[in-house]
Amino acid sequence: MPARAKDFLNYQSIIKNRSATTVEQYCLDLRLFFKFMFCKLNNISSALIENEDVTMDISVFDDNFYNTVTLGDAYEFLAYCRNERENKEKARARKVSSLRAFFKYLRMNGIIEDNPMINLDSPKLSKNLPKYLNVEQAKKLLSVIDGANRERDYCIVTLLLNCGMRLSELVSLDYNKITFDGDSASIIITGKGSKQRTVYLNHACVAAINAYMRVRTKDGVKDRNALFLSNRHTRISPKTVQHMVDVYLEKAGFGGMGFSVHKLRHTAATLMYQTGKVDVLALKEILGHENLNTTQIYTHLLDEQLKKAVEANPLADINSNKE
Repeated sequence: MPARAKDFLNYQSIIKNRSATTVEQYCLDLRLFFKFMFCKLNNISSALIENEDVTMDISVFDDNFYNTVTLGDAYEFLAYCRNERENKEKARARKVSSLRAFFKYLRMNGIIEDNPMINLDSPKLSKNLPKYLNVEQAKKLLSVIDGANRERDYCIVTLLLNCGMRLSELVSLDYNKITFDGDSASIIITGKGSKQRTVYLNHACVAAINAYMRVRTKDGVKDRNALFLSNRHTRISPKTVQHMVDVYLEKAGFGGMGFSVHKLRHTAATLMYQTGKVDVLALKEILGHENLNTTQIYTHLLDEQLKKAVEANPLADINSNKE
């Protein structure tokens, strides 16, 4: 990576306190952009960008280079991503965000005189309603959990279905961040940007945690604060949780239906809003959303269901006009 890009990534990590995942995404997007521009500057076919035999000389990406980049270059790059890499709208939108952030950083530090990305438009995203399990499907998923790690796996799925936490948040949970108060409890969750929030645990979550802690190993544990442990007595990894959930989804008969760990977060949010009558502002805090617009997709989901319910009325097609 060119020096300016490395400085930008450090700035995002240390000053802006971005998550490691976000910084990595910035890195991948910018590296691809540099490869594209290198090929363009050297009249190399963009089809060879992924070819490891093409050696990129990063010395060409000096301050003068950044001052010559145009908005047209960015749109050519996005066209390449769509046509040759078959990137969908969401992936291209992420690349737009990376370019905007990087060139904003360059302008802020006086490296470029004008920011060519200030008018860079993002692809219009299709507004797909979140996919989720209904109540009976969620119960079915819990009922098929078994095996040597039953208590741990049941606890994981219970927390995902009841608290709506992200996968990264779940694997980072610490037992010493749980506060018990009789039959109730709360837990401190560390979300995006290391922001912490307190989420209250219902009876099902408390019971599942207690059942798991009774069988959770105490010997040879490398991270004693970690709530969920792998079979190697280390903090459980995201991939392990993803695989485990996929296995149980398949066992419950939901394989190949587009469900995933993240869809369990959608399930929790949807069920809380629809059946628990949770205020959208409260739901925003529970989910750890920065923007209320992100949370409001669940209110749109309910609106869509209400619309379909009205349209399903057997009198919906009757009118007063007689032919």
